[in-house]
Amino acid sequence: MTTSLGVVPAGLAGKIITPGDRRYALLRSTYTTVGRPAAVVLAESPADVAAALRLAHEQHLPLAVRSGGHGLSGSGTNNAGLVIDLSEMRRVDVLDRDARLVRVEAGARWAQVAQALASHGLAISSGDHGNVGVGGLATAGGVGWLVRNYGLTIDHIRAVEVVLPDGTQVRADPQTEPDLLWVMRGAGAGAGIAVAFEIAATELRDVGFAQLVARVDPAGKTLQRWDAVMAQAPRELSTAVMLSSQGASPLAFITAVVASDSRSGIQQALQPLLGIGEVTVQQAHILPYTDLVSPAHLHPNTGQMPGTTTNGLLTDITPDAARALLTAATGSDPVLIQMRSLGGAVNDIDPGATAYTHRHQRTLVIATVFPPDGRQALSGAWETLAPHTDGAYVNFESNPDDTTFARAYPGSTGARVGELWKRYDPGGILQRPSRA
Repeated sequence: MTTSLGVVPAGLAGKIITPGDRRYALLRSTYTTVGRPAAVVLAESPADVAAALRLAHEQHLPLAVRSGGHGLSGSGTNNAGLVIDLSEMRRVDVLDRDARLVRVEAGARWAQVAQALASHGLAISSGDHGNVGVGGLATAGGVGWLVRNYGLTIDHIRAVEVVLPDGTQVRADPQTEPDLLWVMRGAGAGAGIAVAFEIAATELRDVGFAQLVARVDPAGKTLQRWDAVMAQAPRELSTAVMLSSQGASPLAFITAVVASDSRSGIQQALQPLLGIGEVTVQQAHILPYTDLVSPAHLHPNTGQMPGTTTNGLLTDITPDAARALLTAATGSDPVLIQMRSLGGAVNDIDPGATAYTHRHQRTLVIATVFPPDGRQALSGAWETLAPHTDGAYVNFESNPDDTTFARAYPGSTGARVGELWKRYDPGGILQRPSRA
């Protein structure tokens, strides 16, 4: 087969999308970034992934790997390079119902996973949007709607099927390639291309869902009370908070999910949130878990949501941290501030068990600006928050660099991640955060 790339492997015939193909417009970009790759390979198997890696090497093309395309850094596309798109690899199989063990291919979207598991009464906590791809989330962390009850997605991964940068296909589990399993759970993007995961799901069908609005006082005591409530909350309760600038009286929009279908249990879990300040309840009801990561979310990614994002983890929301959050959200150049509750099951895991080592913090804070504002505006607003943070999560970073690496993988964790990246990808061909 001959294309603008020259002669390509016969196994990739019909799977290489170039700019002249009508499908190219829907495959070239990610959710945040418009790309102009020389070609997109729609891989259907690990062998296709290996062949695409060889093609990129032979043609000296920059490489990008995409599962879903919601990554905020835009690393799922590039300009003038090769994109390996895994979206055709989306099988979801229940391997052992009694053990709740499922196999999920990396190109599936979490809406598809939720739908496939629903008939079995199973679910995986997996981010907050159904269009997010399995591979990008399940190699970095996974802060989902059930996070305090279930933990991170990576905490339940029992094995990963990986294509290494040299094309070798490997199964990483505790008995074979335990080091590769360790790094694939939290820092996988720099070690290999995950093509499938074996994950222990949880028993779940319906959940409690509530949306509340709280008026935030100028000193930020409302935010401190929210933090205190979540520190004592039952694990079934997970929350996400968005701060909206409303002059002197900003609002906190709170989404609460209770991993239970018991009306009394849901009411008991939600009740303390009503005491954090002046709170109104917009809605509260029981719904299927599949509604949280709905098939309605599925859409092509065409660069429709440009923005610049950074994040940090908080152990406590101190008075100073609360004021810093409000300053960032309501200042002269406000940024969008989101907070997601952690703790609970996340913090049960030994910090050294996975490459995601942050097991004592309680809150993930995410800051975003949108065009025309960019990196400089975000950096200015983030300066007030940065001193209060303790670590970072790689999936909510638009411009990963050496500082991001050090915050996401501190100390001995970073040293081990760096050593394993060099072991499994000695040529450094996978896109990854730069580091010293």
